[in-house]
Amino acid sequence: MLRLRTRGHRERGAAAVEFALVLPLLLTLVIGIAELGRVYHIQTSLSGAAREGVRVMALQNDAADARDTVQDAAAHLAVTDDQISVTPTACTDASAQTATVTVTYPVQLLFGLLGSSITLTGKGTMRCHG
Repeated sequence: MLRLRTRGHRERGAAAVEFALVLPLLLTLVIGIAELGRVYHIQTSLSGAAREGVRVMALQNDAADARDTVQDAAAHLAVTDDQISVTPTACTDASAQTATVTVTYPVQLLFGLLGSSITLTGKGTMRCHG
């Protein structure tokens, strides 16, 4: 008949010790994934807002409307006018001219694993009038 081995007296706390050693690494990994997801969401929001803004600039030739569009598209980020760059300020009739909208946004990291803050940039470029 087969006998199942029971854990010896010395092995009783081994699982708890192994868990205590692995837990900090596991928590660091989970926190890093959450922080990376948050930063990626902000980056895609900035890129999308810049694309929306440059579309308005290229088609309507109005830098103020382009800035307003960027702020509306990234309303949850509270982007200010100082963080939005529209170049050129007016599209000319030159067929090869392009408009560019750049949005910079400082992100405060929640856990500080990679530092206290980073600056993200979203950029959109489109041919004027077209």
